[in-house]
Amino acid sequence: MAKSLYWADNYLEKRQSADQAIQRIHSGQRVFIGSACGEPQALVRALADQAHTFTGLEIVRMMSNESAPLTEIANRSYETSFSIRQIYLGAARSEHFARNLRFVTPMNISDVPLLFRSRKLPIDVALIQVSPPDDFGWMSLGVSVDVTQAAAMSATRVIAQVNSRMPRVMGRSFIHVNDVDCVVEQEEELLTIEPAPRSEIATWIGRHISRLIDDGATLQVGLDANSQATVQALAQKNDLGFHSQYLTNDIMHLYAIGVITNRKKGFNDGKLVASAALGTKELYEFLHDNPAIEFHPSDYVNDPYVISRHNRMVSMNVASAIDLTGQVSSEAVAHTLFAGVSGIGDFVRGARHSPGGKSIIMLRSTTPDGHKSRIIPMMQNEAVVVTRGDVQYVATEYGVVNLFGKSLQERVIAMISIAHPDFRDELFQAAKEAGLVGSERTLGEAAKAVYPVSLEEKIVVDGETITIRPAKPVDERRIQEHYYRLDKDDIFLRFFHEKTSFERWEVENKSQIDYIKDMTLIGVVGESGFDRVVAVAEYLLLLESNMAEVAFTVSREFQGKGLGKIFIKKIADAARENGISGLVAYTAAHNQPMIRLFKTLPYKVKTTFDGEALTLSCKFDQLKE
Repeated sequence: MAKSLYWADNYLEKRQSADQAIQRIHSGQRVFIGSACGEPQALVRALADQAHTFTGLEIVRMMSNESAPLTEIANRSYETSFSIRQIYLGAARSEHFARNLRFVTPMNISDVPLLFRSRKLPIDVALIQVSPPDDFGWMSLGVSVDVTQAAAMSATRVIAQVNSRMPRVMGRSFIHVNDVDCVVEQEEELLTIEPAPRSEIATWIGRHISRLIDDGATLQVGLDANSQATVQALAQKNDLGFHSQYLTNDIMHLYAIGVITNRKKGFNDGKLVASAALGTKELYEFLHDNPAIEFHPSDYVNDPYVISRHNRMVSMNVASAIDLTGQVSSEAVAHTLFAGVSGIGDFVRGARHSPGGKSIIMLRSTTPDGHKSRIIPMMQNEAVVVTRGDVQYVATEYGVVNLFGKSLQERVIAMISIAHPDFRDELFQAAKEAGLVGSERTLGEAAKAVYPVSLEEKIVVDGETITIRPAKPVDERRIQEHYYRLDKDDIFLRFFHEKTSFERWEVENKSQIDYIKDMTLIGVVGESGFDRVVAVAEYLLLLESNMAEVAFTVSREFQGKGLGKIFIKKIADAARENGISGLVAYTAAHNQPMIRLFKTLPYKVKTTFDGEALTLSCKFDQLKE
């Protein structure tokens, strides 16, 4: 009698128990297990129970929550029953992976599907989990399409756990009943991942990064708590898009409140695109039959070319360590949800080639106990997952720097400025010993400074956005260029004499500041990291009087546009909050703009003239009547 071609008849014929299905696996075969929260738990439990009946079995998996202790069995059996091939990118340093380094297969996730389909790594049996079939016999891989689809379509035998709890997810997520060899009907709760615990440090990192993300940007977000804190910091953005390896509860929340609309992605408009989901039961319910969501295999989602087609693609990923030259290591760390394969390299390259795209690497400045810096002098045994030539923005709780296009010396100064203050001196000394910075350079007041992000502000002048912010050590050259571009009359008013040379040492103390005794605010235009200084406002504490001497310069094309009023108010507010008694300024008697500017403050202004210079002063405890 001929085998029926009708899928429903085939489905009934293929039904078996989990134990029966696992018995169809033979010793010496290579078995793929569906990844992450799509892991077919019933099949994995049956496989673990029958482990003693196999020899030479190789398990291939990308991520695992160890719902059954296959790794423990592999260790106990000394690979008589199992060996495990764990596809993983980066240095395996978590406790679990450190004990099982022999299992690790470092790969870019975008390359894994081709590895399976080309049969260079042939899969004999694929254990997958799917939704019940629809009226046409199609079953969805649900929360885990990633590399699972390629493994299933290239496997010699496919064993599918059909679980009514698995959401039916749109996109290229389907496999047909006729392409499955065994059906195991087993309803059970899917594996879930609770949101990572929040931390103050992660929240600060998120605030820094949110300033880099424009309305209309398309996001890729890693799984670390730092990444999710960044997502939370985006609640005031508009028309964001999403194209990422993993979909999480935080992304669902941004979609629910209308922050993510996907209307301006420029590619796959209107769609949340991912290859897997990691989250709670509520997230899985959100996925079910939702036409706004498409899951695709990893060789599509993580393809740098596909990524680069999105408008303003922003890649946000977490590192475990970065050296002073910008080399990035990423490994299993606390609250990474899963320590597994990563698409960091794929998204870094893709985002960098997107119109207006940005790649951001974030990390805590220290280990959780605070005993070690995660910004290190130079990579030694760590695996580099992003080369120094590919790295762009780097963020810690102490700020954000742009390393792209910077010399090694500039990178060192930048990285030290966002390192924990307790480690800056030793990092600087290590850089000197390695010849990465000049022997004449010092950190000065910046060694212990904490960047006051609250002083940052964006304003629009004649259609151009100006960012007003405290100066950083990386701004030294930009401030120097600003002085060289000033009109000679403005130079005279600022320095009281003609001046044509601005040496590096003169400018150094305007960028290497402690933000308390000395403060420099700058106004910049252009892309962060390549911006141009158009205004400088500074104060320096006079210890004998507890007064702060102030000075201002504004590029000629931005004079008369209200910048001075903004700067002097910010300078006064910062000085007052830092316990300084008042301000004093020395200027030429004919410098009416400076005189008018000083008198805009809400304090009584005292004016004296010594025959050469005019002195303006005010006390913060003496308000105008």
